[in-house]
Order: sequence, then C-alpha cells, then structure tokens
Amino acid sequence: MKIPGKGFTHGGKFHADDVFSTALLQLLRPDIQVTRGFTVPDGFDGIVYDVGGGMFDHHTEPREARPNGTPYAAFGLLWRVLGAGLVGEHQARLLDENFIQPLDLNDNTGEQNSLADAIGSFNPVWDCKDDPDVCFWRAVPFAKAVLENEIAQANAVNRADATVQNAHKNAKDGIVVLPAYMPWKNGLYKTDAVYVVYPSQRGGWSAQCVNDTKTKRSKQPFPASWGGQPEEILRQKSGLGLRFCHPSRFLITTDTKEDAVAACRYTLKAAGRPVSE
Repeated sequence: MKIPGKGFTHGGKFHADDVFSTALLQLLRPDIQVTRGFTVPDGFDGIVYDVGGGMFDHHTEPREARPNGTPYAAFGLLWRVLGAGLVGEHQARLLDENFIQPLDLNDNTGEQNSLADAIGSFNPVWDCKDDPDVCFWRAVPFAKAVLENEIAQANAVNRADATVQNAHKNAKDGIVVLPAYMPWKNGLYKTDAVYVVYPSQRGGWSAQCVNDTKTKRSKQPFPASWGGQPEEILRQKSGLGLRFCHPSRFLITTDTKEDAVAACRYTLKAAGRPVSE
C-alpha cells in the first residue's frame, strides 16, 4: 500500500490507537501531513483513520474482529495492511498478537493497558487549557520510539533465526550452543531443545532452560539445590565454574562455555534423562 502525503484523524482527546496509527504512518512516510478534526473535509485526498467510517475506522457496524474475537481498532487495521512489509508475515502476526491486540482491546473495551495509559497521560488534564493538538504531537514521538523498538526487535529475531536453527541441527542432548547472545525462542519453538548456551552479556557464559510450549514452564529446571545459592556453594555442589543460578532455576551463568554445557548435562543426568557419552 502506498502511503499518501496527507492523513486525517479525529480531534479532541486522543488515545493510543490514533497516536500509534500516526506513528506507524510517519515511519512509512516521514513527510506525511496529518490533520486532526471532527469531520473529514469533502474531497479529502489522503488516508483517513479512526474517524470517517472508512476501511481504517472501527466505530461503525459491522465492526471487524480477529479470529480469536479481539476487535480491531484503527492501529490494528493499519497494521494488518502494512505490518508484513516492515517485519515479514510471521513477525507481523506475532507483533499483532503480543503488542497491537492489547492496545486495540483497550480502545474498544477500556480494558486496562499500561502503555495505553502512558499515551493517554499526554492529554491535557481536565482543568487546564492546553491545546489537545499540541499535546497530541508530543505523544506521537513517544509512540514512534516504542514502535521503532518493537519493529527493530522483530527484525532482530528474523536475522537470528537461521543461526539459531543451524545451531539446533548441531545440538547434542537437546543442548543448543549459540555463538553470541541473540533472540532464540522463535527459532526453537516446538523443537526438542532443552537448554540454550550462549556468551553472557555480563561476562562468562549463560545457559537457559527452554520452555515447554504447552505448560510454558522449563522442560528441565536446574537442580533445586542450586537455586539462589551463593557462588561458593554453587561451585562446591556442582564441581563446576558456576557463578549464579536464578532462584526459579531457569538460568545459570558460568565461567566458560564448557562449564555451561557440563552444567546442563549434569542436570539431565540427575533427572534421569538420557545423555550421550
């Protein structure tokens, strides 16, 4: 879809819906000139959203909803058309599920959403005379920064997937070793991976449990005797260069890659799971 040079959305009080819609259009066409008002001008030759009853408005019946029942707001309607061009079909769907749908639900039902509240806080308070349009244009850069971050994260996942999947092919005993810290959950979704080992951003190496897709819990947590223990106790109990084990036992850090892999193997053996020699 080609974005025209003009846009029109509703005036007065604004919400996350119209603010994020404007931010999305600005990302795709930085020079777009958006006007706010209550009636779409006759013969307007730009894109109209969140007002006017067109394809990017959600205030007239019949209103559209996703297959899961979540109704569309203007942001979701725009993303449905434009999202795949920014992050690809798969990540566009995930972003819709995890980021956009909660905002659309807030706009349609009033369901609590902290990000929508943050955007709403840019509106003038009830007893001041600030211009809503001026406040709107303070909110849009904030939303744009958030949206840019979400898109960057989605594309980072896209770039990581091939490396993660290749590492999985070379894994032994469900232990996937990555050459660097990178987003790995998408690349290992519904695989037999049990742990992921990677260089820690704080130095040393980390090993993290992979969650079961049904229970959303670690397939095999690290030993209960390790959780939340001081480093000296961890080293003594494991005989390895263990630095840290999260109290929830889904994450450890170690001195070396070899220590991290050995800790994973130790845990599998202690749980009675088969481990190759």
